[in-house]
Amino acid sequence: MVSSSFLSENKEIIQRLKNIPVLGSFSDQDLDELLKQSRVIKYEPGERIIEEGHFDKWIFFLFSGKVGIQKQGETIAVLKRRGDLFGEMGVIDGSPRSASIVAIEESVCMAVDTSAIESLRGEERNAFSGILYRIFSEILANRLRFTDQELVKTRDENALLKAELNKLKKQKNDDPFD
Repeated sequence: MVSSSFLSENKEIIQRLKNIPVLGSFSDQDLDELLKQSRVIKYEPGERIIEEGHFDKWIFFLFSGKVGIQKQGETIAVLKRRGDLFGEMGVIDGSPRSASIVAIEESVCMAVDTSAIESLRGEERNAFSGILYRIFSEILANRLRFTDQELVKTRDENALLKAELNKLKKQKNDDPFD
């Protein structure tokens, strides 16, 4: 892992963040507040970014590369789009990490320390909290939409399989040589 120092007032990074769909509508000032609590980290292939079962307050935006989501050592999904967010669930509900995240190839992430909220005062605290929860809301709404689509697709596939099974059972019962 190679980590940069904390970032602040970096116009080039702010412009890159604006190219991430979930962050595109944020103001430069909001993105600067996010950067103040962030660092850019490069991970090597096989390097663990998040450990299942551990507690921490970091969320990550994928800038480049591919990372695998692993549950009990098995890869269940791969994130590879610039701007993919991970690590937010434990931050939202304070629970241990529900999965591990491992770099599949060299990957660069922006890591945001959400525990910094406790050290902020007044408007800065409200601004940073608002930024995080707006991001979380958009990401979770998109994931819920995707999950709904997958659920409907799975339900329809199950209905087709049940119909096919019933058809086969009926054919077997109608077979005079059986």
